[in-house]
Amino acid sequence: MGFQKKISVLAMAVAIASTASSYAAEAPKAWMNKKLAPEQRADLVLKQMTMDEKLKLVFGYFGTDAPWKNFKRPVESYAQSAGFVYGIPRLGIPHLWEADAGVGVASQGGPNVREATALPSGIATAATWNLKTAYAGGAMIGSESRAFGFNVQLAGGVNIMREPRNGRNFEYAGEDPLLGGKIVGAQIAGIQSNHVVSTLKHYALNNQETNRFSLDAKIDDASARMSDLLALQIAKEEGNPGSVMCSYNRVNGVYACESNYLLNEVLKQDWGFKGWVMSDWGATHSTVPAANNGLDQQSGIPFDVSEYYGAALKEAVQNGWVTEARLDDMVRRVLHPMFEFGLVDNPASPNVKSINFKANGLVSQKDAEESIVLLKNDSKLLPLNKSLKKIAIIGSHADVGVLSGGGSSQVYPVGGAAFRGGPQFFPGPMLFYPSSPLKAIQARAPEAKVSYNDGTDLAAAAKLAADADVVLVFANQWTAESVDVPNLSLPDAQDDLVAAVAKANAKTVVVLQTGGPVTMPWLANVGSVLEAWYPGTNGGEAIGRVLFGEVNPSGHLPATFPASESQLPRPVLDGYPEVKDARITVNYSEGAAVGYKWFDLKGHKPLFPFGFGLSYSEFSLGDLKAEVKNGLVNASFSVKNTGAVAGKEVAQVYVAPVSAKWESPKRLGGFQKVDLKPGASTKASVTVDPRLLGMYDSASKTWKIAEGDYKVILASDATDAKATSVTVHLAATTVDMHGKLVK
Repeated sequence: MGFQKKISVLAMAVAIASTASSYAAEAPKAWMNKKLAPEQRADLVLKQMTMDEKLKLVFGYFGTDAPWKNFKRPVESYAQSAGFVYGIPRLGIPHLWEADAGVGVASQGGPNVREATALPSGIATAATWNLKTAYAGGAMIGSESRAFGFNVQLAGGVNIMREPRNGRNFEYAGEDPLLGGKIVGAQIAGIQSNHVVSTLKHYALNNQETNRFSLDAKIDDASARMSDLLALQIAKEEGNPGSVMCSYNRVNGVYACESNYLLNEVLKQDWGFKGWVMSDWGATHSTVPAANNGLDQQSGIPFDVSEYYGAALKEAVQNGWVTEARLDDMVRRVLHPMFEFGLVDNPASPNVKSINFKANGLVSQKDAEESIVLLKNDSKLLPLNKSLKKIAIIGSHADVGVLSGGGSSQVYPVGGAAFRGGPQFFPGPMLFYPSSPLKAIQARAPEAKVSYNDGTDLAAAAKLAADADVVLVFANQWTAESVDVPNLSLPDAQDDLVAAVAKANAKTVVVLQTGGPVTMPWLANVGSVLEAWYPGTNGGEAIGRVLFGEVNPSGHLPATFPASESQLPRPVLDGYPEVKDARITVNYSEGAAVGYKWFDLKGHKPLFPFGFGLSYSEFSLGDLKAEVKNGLVNASFSVKNTGAVAGKEVAQVYVAPVSAKWESPKRLGGFQKVDLKPGASTKASVTVDPRLLGMYDSASKTWKIAEGDYKVILASDATDAKATSVTVHLAATTVDMHGKLVK
C-alpha cells in the first residue's frame, strides 16, 4: 500500500473512531433513565467505574481549611462547609457537598461565615409534639441547603437523653424513642423533599461529650434495641435517610464506626438500610476492620489519624483483605440514595438570591411558638396585659437577642450576631441571634415603661424589680458540642439572680433559654416560668407573642426535669471533668429504663414530668376506648377545650402491663396534638406500635408480647393525676423487627 493511501486509510480510521467516540459521549447513559429503580441505576453506573473512581466516592474531605493540620480544602468544595466528596463527572455522578445542619445550614466559624435561617434547637422542635411542624422545619432548611449549593445535610440527630448533662442534648429530640424517632424522622423527610440527602446520627449510644472519642458504652442488646436503637430505627422508618453517621464512641468494646454488630447486623441486615454509612469527622480508626464491618465512607479528612480509605483501602482491595464485592457494595450504597433522592437528576447549584429569609424566619418562628412550654402560671400572671405601666426585663442579653447552642451545628444569623460571648474558639462563640425580646415586648406594650438590667449586679436588679408591675427574668444555660455541663444548675449565679428578683417582686416571670433540663431552687417564689429552649432566628418575637397571649403556649416537655442530680441513674457524670484520651467505661445499667421510665421505676418525683405543659386555656380528655383488632391496640378518645381561649393540647397515650414484666411501669404508646377553639371538642385516635407492647428477644430477633391484661392510659403528661385508663387483653404474640405481627 502506498504512503498516500496509508495516510488516507489512517485518516478515515481516525474519523470513524472520532465519530464513534463522539457518538458514545452523546449517547444516553442507561443509568440516567429516570424510569429505572435506584438499585438498577446504581448497578448500571457501577459497572462503568474504575477502581480509582470507586475509591473517590468512599473518601471524604473536610470542606474548610484546617491550618492546625496543614490541610487545604479541595478547590471544588464550598468555603465554610463541613465536607466534600468527589463525584464522577464523566458518568454524570455529582460531587457531594456536605453542610453541618442540626438546626439550619451551619458554618465553621471565623471570618466570612455563611448567614442562614436557624430553627429552634432540636429539643425545642421535639417539645412541639407536632410532626407537621417538624417536617416544615426540615423542608425549610433543606431548601436553604440546596440554595447554598449543598446536597447532603448532616442533620437528623436522635440520640435519646440518657444523660441530661450532655452538651449536645439541645440538638436531639428528648428521652423517648417514639417521640424522638417520629419527630426526627419527620425532619429528615422534610429535608430530603428538596433533592438533598439527610443523615441519621449519631449511631449509636453517643450520649455524652465527656471522653466522647474514647468512652466505651456498655449495654446489652435487648436494652439497646428497646431504647437508643429503637429511637434511631423509628427515625429511619419514618424519614428514610440516605445516610447514617456512625459515632465517635465505642459500644461494648468496639468503635461504633467499625462495629459489625451496629453497622452490618443491626442497621443493614435487621433494619434493611440501603444507604451509606459515613463516619463522624475523626471517628475512623482502621481500614480493613472498618470496611469489612460496615463503614462505607471515611469522612472529614484530615480529622482522622490516617487516610484509611485512601491508598490503604486500595491496597487492601488489591490484596484481597477487603473484597472487590465489598468495595462495590460501599459504592453502591453511596449511589443508591443519590439516585433515589434526585441528587443525580437535579444537581445542586448555588442560588442564594432565591432564599426568602423573611418567609423562612416565619417557619422558624412558628416552630418556636409551638415549642415554648409554660411550666408554671400562678394566679394567671401570664398572659401579660398590654396596659401594664412598668415592665422590668433582666438578664441574658434580652435587650438584643436570644441564645443559640454551640458547636458544629452553629448557624450564623442573617445580619450578624447580636452578641458574642464565651470561648471564641470551638465550640464557641456563644451567639445570640438578633431577635430582641425587649423590642418584641415594647411593641406589645407601647404605653409601658420598659426598663432593662443585665443582671450582673443583684442589688441593682432587685431595685429595678421592686418598682415594676411585672418582672421578666431571662435566664440561660449555654450548652455546646464537645463539652458537658457539670450539673443542672443555671450557670453564672443566675439562680441567685432569680431568687433576689423574686424576693423583691412576687410578680416575676422566668423565661428560660436552655439546652435541656435545669433545676429551679427558686420555683416556689416566682409567679410563672416559660421554657423557651434556644428559640432560633425569630425567637424574640416568638417569646413576645407567647408572653402577651397572641400565641397560646402548647409545648410539652420531651424530657423529664429532675428535682436534683441525685435522682439520675448516674448522679455524677462519668469521666467529668474530662481527662484527655482517658478510656472510660459508662455502664448503662438502667438498660431501657430511660427518663420517665427510670423515674417511674424508682418512684422518684421529678421537678416536671415528661410530657408536661400548661396552657392559657384548659382541656379535658375523656371518652377513652381501646380495642384489639388484628393484634393491634387502637385507642380512641375525645379532647375538649373547656377554657376561654383557643389553644392546642397534646393527648398522650401510655401503655402498661398489669402482670407482664417490662423495664418500667409504662411506655408512651402514641400521641396526638389537637387545635381547638373555646368550647370545641374533637375525637382522636392512635394505634400503638406493637413493639411498644413487648420485650425484645435477642435470640429470635423478635418482640415478644406476653399474654395478659394491659392498661391503656390517657394523660396530659407522664404523671397526670387526672389520667384515665381502660384495660385490654392481649394474646401471646410475636412481632418482627419492623413491628409486623408474625403469623
